[in-house]
Amino acid sequence: MGQQHGKQVLFSQVKIDDAFWSPRIAVNRQVTLAHEYEMCRTTGRLDAFKLHWEPGTEPVPHIFWDSDVAKWVEAASYALAAHPDPELEQRLDDVTALIASAQQADGYLNTHFTAVEPDKRFTNLRDWHELYCAGHLIEAGVAHAEATGKRTLLDAVCRYADLLARVFGTGEGQIPGYPGHEEIELALVKLYRATGQRRYLELSRYFIDQRGRQPHYYDLESARRGEKARGDYSYCQAHLPVRQQESVTGHAVRAMYLYSGMADIARETDDQTLAAACERLWNHLTGKQMYVTGGIGASRSNEGFLDDYDLPDDTAYCETCAGIGLIFWAQRMLQLGCDRRYADVLERALYNNVLAGSSLDGRRFFYDNPLAAYGTKKDSQGRLTQTTRYYQRSEWFGCACCPPNYARLLSSLGGYVYSVYGGNRAAVHLYVGGEATLTIGCGQVTIRQQTRYPWDGQIAIRVSPEKPAAFQLALRIPGWCQSFRLQVNGQDVSDAPETNGYRLIERTWNEGDQVVLALELPVRRVFAHPSVRACQNKVAIQRGPIVYCAEQADHSDPVRHLYLPEDAALQASFDADLLGGVVTITGTARAALPGEALYGPAPLTKPCPIRLIPYYVWNNRQPGEMRVWLPIAP
Repeated sequence: MGQQHGKQVLFSQVKIDDAFWSPRIAVNRQVTLAHEYEMCRTTGRLDAFKLHWEPGTEPVPHIFWDSDVAKWVEAASYALAAHPDPELEQRLDDVTALIASAQQADGYLNTHFTAVEPDKRFTNLRDWHELYCAGHLIEAGVAHAEATGKRTLLDAVCRYADLLARVFGTGEGQIPGYPGHEEIELALVKLYRATGQRRYLELSRYFIDQRGRQPHYYDLESARRGEKARGDYSYCQAHLPVRQQESVTGHAVRAMYLYSGMADIARETDDQTLAAACERLWNHLTGKQMYVTGGIGASRSNEGFLDDYDLPDDTAYCETCAGIGLIFWAQRMLQLGCDRRYADVLERALYNNVLAGSSLDGRRFFYDNPLAAYGTKKDSQGRLTQTTRYYQRSEWFGCACCPPNYARLLSSLGGYVYSVYGGNRAAVHLYVGGEATLTIGCGQVTIRQQTRYPWDGQIAIRVSPEKPAAFQLALRIPGWCQSFRLQVNGQDVSDAPETNGYRLIERTWNEGDQVVLALELPVRRVFAHPSVRACQNKVAIQRGPIVYCAEQADHSDPVRHLYLPEDAALQASFDADLLGGVVTITGTARAALPGEALYGPAPLTKPCPIRLIPYYVWNNRQPGEMRVWLPIAP
């Protein structure tokens, strides 16, 4: 099973009707998209496409502004496909026409390098973001065409991609370069799939194959600019040809986009050496560089990776975009082979790191997602007496990549739930209520899920082929699940064959066949590898895919003083009135009683109640401390 390539079931084939996800998707559609549009408008990002900028005026169109607008178009397109909205459709028509109007006669499309520095096109691929922006414009064009059938933006990005195919390559007069900030690689594969034009696939493969080769293009480019070469290009994953890379390095978002493109090319061209490189990099990332929340990229200084097992909690960067990039890569690894290792990581990042990226009201966002935060201290009159490290969501950012990235992921969530392998196997990767129409073999099959996952492990799946059909249904048994029951039409099939973490049910399916999967969801204590220094003698709490944290709003004692005894009994219960409805975990912890001395014997402790909430909903109430990893009581 692991060797069969899969085909993603597109977002447009899945209608989500889910107690957990539908409210979040609705907020994203009704609130977040409007908020982000207004931010793009008021900050000048939209007007930049009018190309009216003049020297000495503000704001100056930035080198990556185009990508923010493009991601908004992509998110809005997905939302429109799921929920027709005349007002949103008109807004999309206006924005896509505005973007297309900025295209130059030769196909070039970039606001900064058209209006601000037209003489510097493609002169600094290492540091500037032309090809990154091009990739996001391409993705937006494909999504808009798929959602609306309109080709305004798709035709424009095809002309732009045709220009890039003429400009870049190893032929005479071409530029033998590639982007410092990857993204276009995966976008070109999407364009190939949407148009059938193989030159777009070949251009993507060129960018991947050329990366890191000697003589190094960035050295040559630096010399042409009269600059000294940097020498080490691990920051942008160009230190070696991609097939020789053994470990994840550098900027985490760049890395995820590159590896996503590599997996795409490996699948489309059946390139086993590229697939093997993806597997090596995957194992290194998930075995030595990933947080329990699915966050990646520990360091703020490079927005990326530190040494192996160097995963500090309070200074963790864990950029929202990096978590989204990990989801992109995991999805593509699933198309290389149906293995729950990939889906487990996808689920972990989705329900924890990425979902924390937006407030519940859809108007504020995290750029980075630490696993511990220390807030404000006030006296009895409410006056601020001390300020320590504190993280809080923001309405927008100067570098605003994360909010529209979050919006496009939520809008397209249906595309991550299912895959079809070998034409005769339907795999369920995520347990999300709703209905999907899959093409299996020669016919169509409707699959409908009903569940209260992740709060409840009961999943009912109704299988309805258009006519009786023999095929396999593969259901992921999450790696965190130690016990489950599986039934078909009331008959126990829990001993169904297992391959790579999926249970395979093979039979002739008829209209209305009912599958019930019951996953046990106990409260689990999770411990880090002993080499993770920041987590020694600490424990994290997880239930199902949800990682929990202690937040100051639920405690009278400072969160930093809490210890969790090894034998503390923990109970899970659903609270419909808290933070949109969540399962909380309660029990008795111990709180340290600090003495006067800075150093001394072990502190005295007292019993105290503890209530843990899902990590993704922290910072939606009053400011305060938070931590995921809790010290074990001495």
